[in-house]
Amino acid sequence: MIDLGLTKIAVIGVVALVVIGPEKLPKVARMAGTLYGRAQRYLNDVKSEVSREMELDELKNLRKQAEEAASTFKDEMENSIGKDIAEVESVLRDEPMTTPSFDLYTPSSEDMARKAKDFRRKRVVRSSAVPLWYKQQAGVRTHVISGAARMKRHRPGSRKTASFF
Repeated sequence: MIDLGLTKIAVIGVVALVVIGPEKLPKVARMAGTLYGRAQRYLNDVKSEVSREMELDELKNLRKQAEEAASTFKDEMENSIGKDIAEVESVLRDEPMTTPSFDLYTPSSEDMARKAKDFRRKRVVRSSAVPLWYKQQAGVRTHVISGAARMKRHRPGSRKTASFF
């Protein structure tokens, strides 16, 4: 852009005043301002259109790369699946059908006893690690009650006040 300082603008204004005259100067200045604004808008439109075209080209290239990657992945998967199917078919043709033998782990009685002991130990530690007074203060339930009893307990007006008599 042109570097116009205050002194340069003042010199241009004085020369325009002398050349054009004081009667026509406001009209010419207005016309110059509108032309300058149109030129700026036109340049901005051209810049935005060029940037849109560049982005569109980039997106087309990206789309092309993604399609190529997808097609290579598809080809690789089809080849891999084809090889696996061929291998399974060759195995099925070579060997007669046999029932698969599952080697399941059956725990011994010692394993079961050890697990039960660990469970009981962890349960005792879990339940006795927090003092009862803390559980009561925090509102943790220590006794199991039914849903109906819980509803009756929390229903308004169901609490009976103890009388002194």
